[in-house]
Amino acid sequence: MAYPPLTVESERLALGALGSLRQIGAAINQIAPGDQRRADVALRLIAESVVEAIPNARAAVCPYDRDRLAFDPSSAILTGEDAGPTPGDPVWTHGLCVSAISQRRTVLSYEQQESSGDLIRGGLAVCLPLVVADQDLGALYVAAHRERPFSEVELLVLETLAQQAAMALYQVRRATPVQRDLARTEEELSRLRRAGLLISSRLGLKDTLAAILHMALEVTGAHYGIFRLVDRSGRNLITEAIAGEHLGRPQVEALPIGTESVMGWVAIHRQPVCIHDLHAEPWRNVYYPLDAELEMRSELAVPLIGASGRLEGVLNLESPVVGAFSEQDRHLLQSLATQAVIAIQEVRLLDALQEVAGLLLAQPSQQVLGRLVELACDLLNAAASAIWTLQDDQLVLQVANAGYLRGERLPLRGSLAGQAVLTGRPVVTDDVRTDPRFHRADLARTQNWARALVVPLLASEDREPIGAFSVYSAGSEPGRFAESEWDEKVLTCLAHYAALAVHSAARQEALRAAQERHAVAETFAAVGDIAANLLHHLNNKVGTIPVRVQGIQDKCQPALLADPYLARNLAEIERSACEAMESVRENLSHLHSIDLGPVQVAACVTAAIQDADLPDGVQIRVEGLDDLPTVVAGERSLTLVFANLLGNAVDAMKGRGTITVQGIATEDQVEVTVSDSGPGIAPELHDRIFEFSFSGRTPGRAGQLGFGLWWVKTLMVRLGGAVSVDSDGVHGTTFRLCLPRMPRPPTAGNALPTDQREGLS
Repeated sequence: MAYPPLTVESERLALGALGSLRQIGAAINQIAPGDQRRADVALRLIAESVVEAIPNARAAVCPYDRDRLAFDPSSAILTGEDAGPTPGDPVWTHGLCVSAISQRRTVLSYEQQESSGDLIRGGLAVCLPLVVADQDLGALYVAAHRERPFSEVELLVLETLAQQAAMALYQVRRATPVQRDLARTEEELSRLRRAGLLISSRLGLKDTLAAILHMALEVTGAHYGIFRLVDRSGRNLITEAIAGEHLGRPQVEALPIGTESVMGWVAIHRQPVCIHDLHAEPWRNVYYPLDAELEMRSELAVPLIGASGRLEGVLNLESPVVGAFSEQDRHLLQSLATQAVIAIQEVRLLDALQEVAGLLLAQPSQQVLGRLVELACDLLNAAASAIWTLQDDQLVLQVANAGYLRGERLPLRGSLAGQAVLTGRPVVTDDVRTDPRFHRADLARTQNWARALVVPLLASEDREPIGAFSVYSAGSEPGRFAESEWDEKVLTCLAHYAALAVHSAARQEALRAAQERHAVAETFAAVGDIAANLLHHLNNKVGTIPVRVQGIQDKCQPALLADPYLARNLAEIERSACEAMESVRENLSHLHSIDLGPVQVAACVTAAIQDADLPDGVQIRVEGLDDLPTVVAGERSLTLVFANLLGNAVDAMKGRGTITVQGIATEDQVEVTVSDSGPGIAPELHDRIFEFSFSGRTPGRAGQLGFGLWWVKTLMVRLGGAVSVDSDGVHGTTFRLCLPRMPRPPTAGNALPTDQREGLS
């Protein structure tokens, strides 16, 4: 456009205004971030310079609110004639200033088709936008009583002063967003610290979740919120906490995990969602109202996912305001969700440990270990778990909840669980199906196991490993054992309780064995005296029978010759009496002290087989006995043990079948098993068959007292050993005898203990 010629007066005024730039620049340099007072000083200098440069003018520097997208005339700096425009002037709402800021260019009143409110009587106006770094900061508005347009020099002066005004506004606002963000961040951190304190104070889970929910409402400005956790089936979300004012009838029933609701969608996809408007597609079709009487317009929901990848639930916030939640709100809610997950996991772990502590005091070790593997799977989102104990150079499975069979063995060296035992540290593998350290790749493929975490069972006294505790994740949804320290800590904690259970069982077994030996010793001390006296009198009475028979034979010889029937009966009476006295003397010896010493197991088994008088339909197989080391026992007593077991097997098989006797040696003991092919013994009877009064025991056999398995257990206790039974009640029975091994080498330094030298009488 063509500008009018510049008059001398106008040039002088313009040059004067430009001369004030040094003073304006100095004022701007003194503005600190957030220092509105110094900013107003600089803006007033600029407005006054405008009035000096443009005769008969009035000027206004007005800030622009980027959040409200509107000018703030109440904060404007006004100078010149009439000091206008007023806050309600149209210039701030739909006039030159709105055009200038929207178009980001200088706008003159005589270029506008509608200049109502911009023109003054007999004059014109101009508005320059104040923009720095692509930020709309305000506008410089100038109106003058004149008929000619602004000259090129005047517009240049105004543009220069507008740039200075923009820098002044930018300088004062420079730290405002940062300060606002810092203030909000500090508030968020404070709330997160409070959430952490709630967890460490160990409130109930519902109370903790409710407190976290109220924090979420406060910091995001949400009106309503709800926690729903995954139920045990893994298919539904159950309400655990709810918050919000004026809730009439909140719908807190279980929600299925799926795409039928927003929370179900978040659960199944495991992704947060921020919905700007619930009336928009596709959310309007899946929105499940928190309260049917309230209309919600926006929603924010995040999943609760544990360290091992387990979905714990969903945290959901709602508001009746459209677009109520920002990306920053989503990040904050995810932080609070993390705190909620920690609370859930810690409460579950604490409950689990309290349960196990109660079981340790009241239940057998095997039941405690069984519950521990169940808890490990539940707490770590694992598909299977197993506990192994160390026996010599092998690991023996004690309990597992999938795949394995109790009693399976692993080599200590070269196995995954063995590595945890040898190193005393946790071991992780990404895929047991391909890891050469895992000896059951076939089982891993069948069970679809992928990752595994194994921790050692450490003895409480010396911290020496006594076994291993392992968990396995499903291949379709692998756990994060390699990434999560929480999983390692949880399994290590459970392993500590498993070690306590194993040690407790060992101590209880040792105590039970000691009490049993003491009871047997006391019983035999009393019963031995009574039985010895009884058998002594019985022997005296029975011993007179042969003497009297011989007297009758001497004095009544003619009568006996005349009556063969009488002679045969007298001879039978004499023979029976002699056998009775021999049986009394033999069994009486079993009530005396046992002289313990080195005994060959093979010799005792051979003697028992010879004395057993086995039927033709019974076959005996003996394996590995000749290579066994000597044991500490009494030869006659150990032979009687095998004789009783062989007789028991014959009776169980009804005279037809196979009996197998096998032996193996360990560092401290010798184990001998006697197995039969009979019908077996029901598991519920395993503890009762050794009772003296058990009605299922077999009748006495020739040359024995006739007390059956009670007698076997009693003799084994007196020998310092133990006997146990394995049977499923269908496929035969195995009796397992454990005897102390003779010390090596037999020197004075490791002589037999006193109770073994003297026997338990």
